[in-house]
Order: sequence, then structure tokens, then C-alpha cells
Amino acid sequence: MAQDDRRRRGKGLRADARENRERILAAAKDVFAELGVDAPMVEVARRAGVGIATLFRRFPDKEALIAEAFAAKMTAYADAMEAALADPDPGRGFEGFILRVAEMQSEDRGFTRALTMGFTAATLFGAERQRAFEGFQELIRRAKAAGVLREDFVPQDLGLLLVANAGVIGALGDAAPDAWRRVVAYLLQSFRPGGASPLPPPPEEGLLGEVMANLQRRNRAAGQRKGRGS
Repeated sequence: MAQDDRRRRGKGLRADARENRERILAAAKDVFAELGVDAPMVEVARRAGVGIATLFRRFPDKEALIAEAFAAKMTAYADAMEAALADPDPGRGFEGFILRVAEMQSEDRGFTRALTMGFTAATLFGAERQRAFEGFQELIRRAKAAGVLREDFVPQDLGLLLVANAGVIGALGDAAPDAWRRVVAYLLQSFRPGGASPLPPPPEEGLLGEVMANLQRRNRAAGQRKGRGS
């Protein structure tokens, strides 16, 4: 449905406008994957080979561009949840979903921030994210009922895992591209009920998006300082 809607939007444009739109989207995907969604719009325009005015004619604001650039990934995220729910083994489905989302992070540094952002206008994007969230709640319920997930696990714990994983990926980068797998394996073991001890309360819902934004800003500022010092 989301893909059909995007095709309808594209068909209403002249050939040159449609080409500009596709170039902007391709550039945005590269820029956001490399630098995160806080990357400046001028960098997207530069890589697309268009002026900033042309970019804003095609996408009225950054939210619209981010939602479109990550639309396919958000659908893949929701589809991964559906696949996890289809697994007859709740524990395997739960852990498989966590691993897949962590892998998606390693493939695209902007994905986590897009996942945790608030989107007021991107209804299709938001619908896919809501589909995944509702599925995750059901996945948690099933895993707990099967006795393979600790009773105090809450949906916010996925956000904590993503923030931790983003930190590992951002810090180690290409130097140790698979290090995240070890960290996620440790966390998955901690989610199992055997030997679990009481935990402090989780963060409030909605705070994790702000945390991710701050983390990306710090990483980008550190990279800029390093570049000036070289």
C-alpha cells in the first residue's frame, strides 16, 4: 500500500521533476545511512546535484524526506515483526526479531533515529511503525506465556537495546563491524528468565528518540573536531 502511494505521487510529476525526486531520495538514503538523520539538507541537495530550492519543492520539510527515504526500511521492519509472530516458537521469534532489527541498525546508521522519531504528517510511515509496535507487544506476551522471556521486560527495553547497539556501531564503525552481535547476544541472554533479578524502572516512553538525537549530534560534532584536527 505504501509503495502504491509513492508510485502515484511520482506519476503526477513531469519527467525531469520525477528524475530530480528520485535523485534526491537516493542521495538522502546514502546521507542518512552514513551521517544519520540530523545531516543537513544542503548535503542531500549537494549529493543529488540539485539546488536546495528544488529539494524543498519535492519535499516540503525534512520530516517528509526522512519518512520517504526510510519508508521501505520501515515496511521491512514491520514485515520482520510479522515473520517473528509467524514463528511457532515464541522465544525463537522474539530473539530472531531482535537480531534482525539490530542488523538493520548496522546496515544504516540513520535507521534507529528514524524509528524513534515522532512523525506528525507521515501517516503511511507511522502506520507501518504502529503495525510493528502492536506486533511487538503481542510477541512479548507470547514469549512470556511460553516462559522464555522475563516477566519485567517491557517494550521500552527494545529502545534501550537499540540505543546501546547504536553506540557500539557508532564507536567501532568499520574497525569492528560485527562487534554489535556480541553485545546483542549478551542482552538477549539477560532477557531470559533464568536467574533474573529485579531491575530499576525503565525510561518513560518517548524519551528514547531524544536520546538518539543527542547521541547523533555528539558523534557528528566529534567527527567534525577530528576532521579539523587532522
